[in-house]
Amino acid sequence: MVQHGRRPAERHETPAERMDRNWDELMQELRVTQTGAQILVGFLLTIPFQQRFADLDDYQRTLYLTLVVVAAVATVLIVAPVSLHRLLFQRGLKGELVGAGNLFARAGLVALAVVMVGVPMFLFDVVVSRSAGRVVGGSVLVLIVAVWWAVPWVIEVRSARRGL
Repeated sequence: MVQHGRRPAERHETPAERMDRNWDELMQELRVTQTGAQILVGFLLTIPFQQRFADLDDYQRTLYLTLVVVAAVATVLIVAPVSLHRLLFQRGLKGELVGAGNLFARAGLVALAVVMVGVPMFLFDVVVSRSAGRVVGGSVLVLIVAVWWAVPWVIEVRSARRGL
């Protein structure tokens, strides 16, 4: 049996046990992600009630509204596996549930990354300058790409070279 297309499975478990474990791991990951997404949404929702909101220029207002929509999309995608589970519970579709949950989680992480780039970009734009906002947003994007994509890729490549 092969796991992730490269390494032999280290566990002796039935397909049902593996699906249960995969589902449990996905839920643990989403608990962490969901909290962060909800905090970002909550933060964004308070901004219009601040006195300086009326002073935003068109770019800032458009960026803000885009971030609100993308944050809502991220939250919906990250919470979607819970809804799927409630609707498909005990119907013998655990494999399909895990697969769909994985896709929603990945899409939610992409949307969350956009918000995590956009929020500091927006704040620095408002507080410092447009160019500072772009530098900070670009820096956060580089950090996310490095930590969320490049590091796992390097770990996988090194592991494959060692024959693990």
